[in-house]
Amino acid sequence: MIKRFKSFQILKIKRTSILRPSLYIAVLTLFLMSCESIKTAVFDQYAYQEAISIKVESLNLMDEAVASYSEHEDDVQTLLLDLQKILEYEKNKPNNEVSFAMWQVVTDKERNLLAGFLERWKEKNQLSKVFIGEAKGQVTEALDLLIKYEANKNKTNETNILNFLSTN
Repeated sequence: MIKRFKSFQILKIKRTSILRPSLYIAVLTLFLMSCESIKTAVFDQYAYQEAISIKVESLNLMDEAVASYSEHEDDVQTLLLDLQKILEYEKNKPNNEVSFAMWQVVTDKERNLLAGFLERWKEKNQLSKVFIGEAKGQVTEALDLLIKYEANKNKTNETNILNFLSTN
C-alpha cells in the first residue's frame, strides 16, 4: 500500500511539472495574441515631418488661390506629387490603417479637403477669400489631427481621426 501511495505521489509531481510549463506557454500565447490585435504603427519621424511640411505648404499655397491657377500650376503639381508620395508611404506601413485612411480623404479630389480644393481652383481659375478661409479651416483641422496622431498614437487621437472620417 505504501509503495502504491509513493508511486501516486511521483505521478502527481510529474503531472504538475509537465502542466506548469504548458500553462505558462498558454498564458504567454494568449497575451501575445491579444497584443497583436491592438497594434498601432509606432512613431514615425518621417511621417510626422512630412505632415507638418505638407500642412505649411498647403496653407501657403491656398492663400494664393485668389490669383490665377495658371500662375501657380507648378506649385500645385509639386504639392499633389508630395501628397501622392505620402499616401503611398502610409499605405505600405504596417498597422497604419488610421493614418492611411485620413491621408486618403485629404488626397481625394472628390472630397472637400486639400486635393478637392486644388481641383476646384483649377476648375474655377480663381477663388474668393471667403471660400479660401473656409477651406483652410477644414484642411487645417484634418492635417492637425494627422500631426497629433503621428506625434502620439493614442486612443484619443485615433478616435478624433475616426470621428473626423465619419463626418467628412
